[in-house]
Amino acid sequence: MKYSVRRKLISKLLAFMLGLALVVPATGVDNAYAADPGVGAEVSADVNTATKQDKPKSFKSAIEPWYITKYGNVGIKVTPEEFIAAGYKFGDIVKVKFLGKSVTMPFVSNFSDVDSGKAALFALDGQEYLFVAINMGDFATSNGIATKTVKEDGSFEWNWAEGVEEPVTFKISLKKAGGYYNEYLIRQLSLTNERADYADLSDEEFANFREVKTTGMGKGVLYRTSSPINPKDNRNTYADAAIKKAGVTVAMNMADDAETAANYEGFDKTYYSTIKFIPLNMTADYASDDFKTKLAEGFRFIAENPGVYAIHCTEGRDRAGFAVAILECLMGATYEEVADDYMVSFYNMFGVTKDDERYEPILSGNLAKTLKSAFTFTKKDKKRELSDMNLASYAKKYLKSIGLTSKEIKKIKKNLA
Repeated sequence: MKYSVRRKLISKLLAFMLGLALVVPATGVDNAYAADPGVGAEVSADVNTATKQDKPKSFKSAIEPWYITKYGNVGIKVTPEEFIAAGYKFGDIVKVKFLGKSVTMPFVSNFSDVDSGKAALFALDGQEYLFVAINMGDFATSNGIATKTVKEDGSFEWNWAEGVEEPVTFKISLKKAGGYYNEYLIRQLSLTNERADYADLSDEEFANFREVKTTGMGKGVLYRTSSPINPKDNRNTYADAAIKKAGVTVAMNMADDAETAANYEGFDKTYYSTIKFIPLNMTADYASDDFKTKLAEGFRFIAENPGVYAIHCTEGRDRAGFAVAILECLMGATYEEVADDYMVSFYNMFGVTKDDERYEPILSGNLAKTLKSAFTFTKKDKKRELSDMNLASYAKKYLKSIGLTSKEIKKIKKNLA
């Protein structure tokens, strides 16, 4: 199967990885600082292996106002080659000191490697030096380093903020080796919307469609899928055909509100438009009251409408994955069964298999984390492993905690069995 994972190396970094000599940083002011690195530039560096490392040396860089890009990214006059040669790895957490402040942040290769609004030390594709920046933010302004003036011709100029005295020096040192590595690995996943790129998958697998067959689940009763109506990833027509073939009659739509669902192009011609579905328009904040309230509405809809069910969000992976996992636990599945089913989505979309180094970080950082949070009611629960829990009992407790009654839970179990 062909799937896109960003593993390009910039030539200089490749040279380092092959054991060539350390690149000495250039001297003097370089125009690279004034160039816009481009938010969302493609990752240029290979995924590191998380190995124990000696603590590398710290780096100091005195900056000038023209080292700052129009977005407020601060150029650090240290090359990625020099930094990595010293022993730093993508996924390390570094400590950055400047103007009397000390800020911890991960060392990463692209803006998408951190959440919007989060700071990081970036080795960006096409940029000669490192940058300290905020994804979708302005590091220089928000940290009181400099202020920007936009001129009539559209050009810009940075000047030190009031009270800032030269020289402004940044010191970078290692805080925790590999401290962000699992999160970094997960963010290297990427998918395409081209059917031809997944030639080894069936149409159903391309749609991330499958029957839920864990212990206690009735045969041909519950399916999970990507959206049968949202054309964003080009999987909707395959998903719609799959739910029709399976005879789905009731759907739990975790992604859309009613208006959005009805306005997708071609909606009226879909099989999906002929079945019962509840549009929940849920976020991915599993701990929020809004998520819990809407999840309870969706499960209540299952309780009140016997039939053949499909649960989906957009890709059928995260929100749908959590909802299905709760129901699998309720019906008596083991944690291993739940985990195996959850991770099928990451094979269907990203080609991640059990022997892939990303498998365990994805599992622990997503399903295990959210399930453990949902099933923690006491201090003892926090210490228990999911594999040692009576998951059916904990799923029932969780459903009651989000507002379902014992009667409604009993109906759900009856309908799914």
